Amino acid sequence: MARFWVCVAGAGFFLAFLVLHSRFCRSPVLRNFTFAVSWRAEEILYRLDVDWPKHPEYFTGATFCAAVDSLNGLVYVAQRGDNIPKILVFTEDGYFLRAWNYTVDSPHGIFAASTQYEQSVWITDVGSDFMILWLHGENGTGPAKFNIPHSVTLDSAGRVWVADRGNKRIQVFDKDTGEWLGAWNNCFTEEGPSAVRFTPDGKYLIVAQLNLSRLSVVAAPPVGSIGECSVISTIQLADQVLPHLLEVDRKTGAVYVAEIGAKQVQKYVPLNSYVTPFGS
Repeated sequence: MARFWVCVAGAGFFLAFLVLHSRFCRSPVLRNFTFAVSWRAEEILYRLDVDWPKHPEYFTGATFCAAVDSLNGLVYVAQRGDNIPKILVFTEDGYFLRAWNYTVDSPHGIFAASTQYEQSVWITDVGSDFMILWLHGENGTGPAKFNIPHSVTLDSAGRVWVADRGNKRIQVFDKDTGEWLGAWNNCFTEEGPSAVRFTPDGKYLIVAQLNLSRLSVVAAPPVGSIGECSVISTIQLADQVLPHLLEVDRKTGAVYVAEIGAKQVQKYVPLNSYVTPFGS
C-alpha cells in the first residue's frame, strides 16, 4: 500500500494520515514513496481521484501531456517511448477506450479543440516538422523575451499567459496587439513554471513546477491589472513525480496532471463550488 500524508496548516497545525489502497503501489516510480501534500486548512480546493484511471497499466511510457475534450467527455494522454502507443484515450471516468501511434513521434503538448460537428486534437511533436501559429519575442531575460517558453494559455479578456520556465516567471501579453502587459516572478523564486491553465470560472490559475513536483493555485488578476502573483493553495507531490504539463476540464474543473517522472496522469477534483463552468 502507498501511504498518503496530508500536512494541513492554518490557524493551528495538525497532521492526518490516510492509507490508500491505490494504484500508486503499481507504479515503479512511486512504489517506495511516502506522499507529502501541503495545503492551508481554509483553502483545501482539490482532492486526488485515486480511481482515475481504471487501467493505469496502459501507461507504458513517459507521460508528457494530457488534454480534455469536455464536449465529448474524453481525456487524451500523450506518452513517449519505443514501440508503444503514443496517444491514449480515456473517458472522464477513467475507462480506457483506444490508442493510436500513427504519425506521432515525440509528443510534447496536446490540446483538444472539438466542436459539435468535429472532433479535433492538436499535438506538438518535437520529433517532426512543425507549423508556427503565434510567435512573439526572442531568447533573452528582458520583458517580452523568453528562456524555455513551456506552456501558453488564454484568459477570457484576450490575454496570453506564457510560462517562461527558464526565466522563472509568467509573462502576459495582449493576444491581438502583442503588447507586453507584465510578468509574475515572485511566486517562482525556486523554479520556473512548466505549465499554466485557468479554472473554468477564470478566478484561478493552476501552475505546475516540474522539478519541485508542485502544483499551485494562484489568484487571477482583474482585467487591466497584472499585479503580483498570489498563491492560494499548493499541492506538494512526491519527489521525482515531475509534473510536466496539465489540463483543466472546462465543464467539471477537474485537473489532469501529466507526470513524466511517475509515468502516469493523475486527476484532481475540485471540492468546493468555487468552480463555475462556462455556460452555466
